[in-house]
Amino acid sequence: MGRTTPPLPLPVTRALRKLGADIRDARRRRRIPAALLAERALTSHVTLAKVERGDAGVSMGVYATVLYVLGMVERLAMLADASTDEVGLALEAERLPKRVHRGRPDSPAGPA
Repeated sequence: MGRTTPPLPLPVTRALRKLGADIRDARRRRRIPAALLAERALTSHVTLAKVERGDAGVSMGVYATVLYVLGMVERLAMLADASTDEVGLALEAERLPKRVHRGRPDSPAGPA
């Protein structure tokens, strides 16, 4: 019996398909044959074809290695970068105190 992956939300499926198509286009722009990219990424031609289709069953490590071989791995590191997390930053800003009280001289928050 083959492995199956659970159904994914439609936006996730679309994002993976776009990622796969973008990887395929990047490979083609660089004029790298699929067999050579698969070899350099230490994977099979079949797995690379799955990557280029945006298959959710392929490990993130394979996607990352393919991006590395294409010279694009730095983009992966920025996917969930805290400095661009608008929702997280907004939630953090909501929790900031409205006022900061001056501490007593003997407290750690007071002037030294």
